[in-house]
Amino acid sequence: MNVGVVGNPSYRDLNSILAHLAQVAPRLGLTLFTEEHIAGLWPEPAPAPLHSAPQLECLVTLGGDGTLLRGARSLNGARTPILGVNLGRVGFLTTANAQTLDWALDVLVRRAYATESRLALAPFILDKQGKSRPEPVVLNDAVVHKGGVARVIRLRVSVDGDEVGQYSADGIVVATPTGSTAYALSAGGPIVVPGVDAIVVAAICPHTLAVRPLVVPSQASVTVEPMPPWTEDVLVSFDGQVGTTMQAGERLVVKRAEQPVLLVRLGPEGFFARMRKKLQWGDLSDRERK
Repeated sequence: MNVGVVGNPSYRDLNSILAHLAQVAPRLGLTLFTEEHIAGLWPEPAPAPLHSAPQLECLVTLGGDGTLLRGARSLNGARTPILGVNLGRVGFLTTANAQTLDWALDVLVRRAYATESRLALAPFILDKQGKSRPEPVVLNDAVVHKGGVARVIRLRVSVDGDEVGQYSADGIVVATPTGSTAYALSAGGPIVVPGVDAIVVAAICPHTLAVRPLVVPSQASVTVEPMPPWTEDVLVSFDGQVGTTMQAGERLVVKRAEQPVLLVRLGPEGFFARMRKKLQWGDLSDRERK
């Protein structure tokens, strides 16, 4: 079974977990492949590079939600299930941790797991001549905002070519249902259950009371265009991890990706159970009678 490994080297336990993976892989029938920037953390000999894998049957991410998001982008639309192993605090998207890793690997090898299909977005930048520049497929969101000093920007938002309106705000978040519990939630957006086929459009700190988040069909094309003279130092961030600049006359177009991201799920824990556990949803413990 060909298994890719993506990890966050900032976690102290990563070295020992990689050593453990290398030790148990032969017994489990796993052939490991590693992303290059953690190659030096493996015991010798290190696994082959991720890009040399003939066909991955699973991708294991070791870290938090950010590591899982980076792993999803590295798959570039491939329908490879992702097993997220949480080494941090929240790990809302992950399904295992360091203590349950051996059990998770056993379930993986027996293929006794379920997968959640998560809608992804395929953003691209369109210039004034109509030439497009594709950007990475994202699982959470694409965000248009100002670079440098934080200040208000004027943006025109359209859905399927129909202008929604002009926004005066710190930026615009275009998010998937998965991303609805991330930056979009902080911007006042709704929580969208992962099985809902929809895209969220939320303004960041809008400079008016007359703007509310939108939920549009997943088949819609969302366009965000900076308006003069607010076209300098405009950035687009993807999953809050990578980004690009936008020049005057360019606009961001976000559409549903052709392929979803598949997340491995172990055990019966569902979305709302994770909400209660990880995000303290509906936590009224401070109001209990003593």
